[in-house]
Amino acid sequence: MKKILVLFVLMLGISINAQTTDYQRIIDSIGQKKWDSISINIDSLANPRLVDVKSLKRDEVKINNSIVIVPNTDDSSPLTPSSILTLPTLKRWFIFGQNTLVFNQSSFANWYAGGNNNIGVIGKVNYNIVYKKNKHYLDNNIQFGYGFVSSTGQSTRKTDDYINIMTNYGYELAQHYYLSTGFQFLSQFTPGFNYSSTPDPVYDNRISKFMAPGYLNLGLGFSYNPNDNFQIILRPLNGKFTFVLDKKLQTKGNYGLERDGQSLRAEVGTMMNVLYKIKLFKDATYVNQINLFSNYLEHSERVDINYSGALNLKFNKYITTSITIDVMYDHDQIQKLQRKQTLGVGVTYSLGYKVERDSKPGVINPFVK
Repeated sequence: MKKILVLFVLMLGISINAQTTDYQRIIDSIGQKKWDSISINIDSLANPRLVDVKSLKRDEVKINNSIVIVPNTDDSSPLTPSSILTLPTLKRWFIFGQNTLVFNQSSFANWYAGGNNNIGVIGKVNYNIVYKKNKHYLDNNIQFGYGFVSSTGQSTRKTDDYINIMTNYGYELAQHYYLSTGFQFLSQFTPGFNYSSTPDPVYDNRISKFMAPGYLNLGLGFSYNPNDNFQIILRPLNGKFTFVLDKKLQTKGNYGLERDGQSLRAEVGTMMNVLYKIKLFKDATYVNQINLFSNYLEHSERVDINYSGALNLKFNKYITTSITIDVMYDHDQIQKLQRKQTLGVGVTYSLGYKVERDSKPGVINPFVK
């Protein structure tokens, strides 16, 4: 009986061992196929190839679709063309605007040193409307400003008045370089007076008004715009047209007119415009802009110079201080240096969107550091 039991256990063990071997063979076959599919070909290491894996900094996003728009931050400085030109996937209109209202006021009651009650207001709007698609770029800039001061015992006097409309079309020739063409229109809203000679002027005392003068510049050339803070526009072929549509002001020598009754003066020359913005510290910027024009046809050495500088100080999201200076020299108008300076504290409200970009193509910073 014992022999039969031992023989049975031996046969059972042999049978189990045979089945385990079959199962193990199947498992080993599956494991080998898996290994073959993921194993590295050692021979390929003889010719290694490096792959550039791009990394993103913290708080950055990768542009994968046609456009990424980031809501405007506390930075209220004007939009510059570079922030749009180098975004490779922008295919829509981009609008950014600033609205500024500046106040100044003083009041006196039994003040021994004397003084006049007065109040002054200056309103300004500055809008950029930009379109970029592929290598084509269109920039429209609209600037309006008007201000007055009213004092006891004096008539209301104008302190600021301008219309400045610019349109520039660019075609990208190379990185930061563009074929550029466009126009600029300059004039004012209401009549201007010389308050030194006529303290209480009437309309007949006007020395300027809308389209008297009015300026139109048309040109073709190139522009260079490497970053948000620097831009040069050079137009070797530029037409400058001066309009004086008020018959009273159409006298020889006035605004460069060559004869009495002349309403339009045309000049052809070269124009250069340079924009340079300096960030003094976090909430203070100084914007320099100079425009030069030389007439090919007459006295090319007499260069028209127009410089404007603006120091913008920001206290919070809405309260700002602005100090501006404008210096102009035009030999055909008056052979003296013309100067205008303003200072004011006011409220600025910005509309639209603004994008700060990283130096790497296709990467933008969604937050202003």
